[in-house]
Amino acid sequence: MTPSLRHPAGAGLGLRLGMLGELLVDGQPRLPPEIGFFEIAPENWMGMGGARGRSLRVLTERHTFVGHGLALDLAGYAPLDTAHLYAIRRFLDEHGIGLYTEHLSYTRDDGHLHELLPVPRTEEAVRHVAARIRIAQDVLGQRIGIENASTYVGTPLDEMTEDDFVVAVTEEAGCDLHLDVNNVYVNGVNHGHDPQAWIDHVADSIPGRVVYLHIAGHRRLAEDFIVDTHGEPVADPVWALLDHTYTRLGVRPTLLERDYEIPPLAELLPELRHIEALQVRHAGGA
Repeated sequence: MTPSLRHPAGAGLGLRLGMLGELLVDGQPRLPPEIGFFEIAPENWMGMGGARGRSLRVLTERHTFVGHGLALDLAGYAPLDTAHLYAIRRFLDEHGIGLYTEHLSYTRDDGHLHELLPVPRTEEAVRHVAARIRIAQDVLGQRIGIENASTYVGTPLDEMTEDDFVVAVTEEAGCDLHLDVNNVYVNGVNHGHDPQAWIDHVADSIPGRVVYLHIAGHRRLAEDFIVDTHGEPVADPVWALLDHTYTRLGVRPTLLERDYEIPPLAELLPELRHIEALQVRHAGGA
C-alpha cells in the first residue's frame, strides 16, 4: 500500500549512508528529538536494495522526508528526461514524500556536467525555465519548489537581478520556492548586493510560495568572495539572515545542510537546536 504523503516541519537534516548506524538500533529508528525531518536526493537512493534499502524504508515509514533533486536540468536545453521524472515520482510515492524540490540551474550539456551552473537572467530564460518546470510538475503530479543557487560570476546576458529572476520564474511556472538562505548571503557578498533586501523582495512578492528553507556553512576566501561549501558550521551572518527571513516570512521548515566534512551526529545537534529556538521564538512560543 502506498503511504500517505507527509510534509516537513521544524528543523531537518540531510540523510547520509554513514548516518544509518547512528539512527537505527537493532533495525529500529532511534532519532534524536532535534531531527524533525530528513532530506534525501532521490538520485542517490533510487533502486537501492539490501540492508540499506530496508533501512531507508524503515525510516520513511516512520518519519517525514523531503526529496531534493540533483539532475533535472530545469534550465537546460536538452529535452527533459521524462523517464527519470517518472522514476522520481514512483520513489516519492513509495516513500510518502510530499515535498520535492530542485535547483534553479542547468546541469547537462551533451552529458551531465556534475555542476550546478547559473542561468542567464533574461525574459526569454524566464519563459524557457518556467515551461520546463510546468512539464516536470505535470509528470510528477505535484508542485515543486525551485532552489536559488549560489553563483560566483554573472553573465553578460543578464537583464535583471537574481531576486527579480527567481520571483518571475516562480510566478510564471506556478511553482513554489525553496529558499536557500546561505546562498542568498553568499551571492550578496560575491556580487555586492544586500541579502536582507533580497529576502524582503521575495517576502513582498511571493510570500505564499516559499515552502522550504536551507541553511548551511560556507568558506570565506576573501573579504568579497565566499564559497558555498556545506562543509563548515553556519556563520553568524547567516544565522542573522535566517532570523530576518522568519521575521518577514514566518517560520518555514528549515534544513541544516552538511554535505562535506560531516562530523558525528551529536556535533550537528546544537545547530538544529539553534534553528528550533529561532522557530519557537518567531512562532510566539518563547
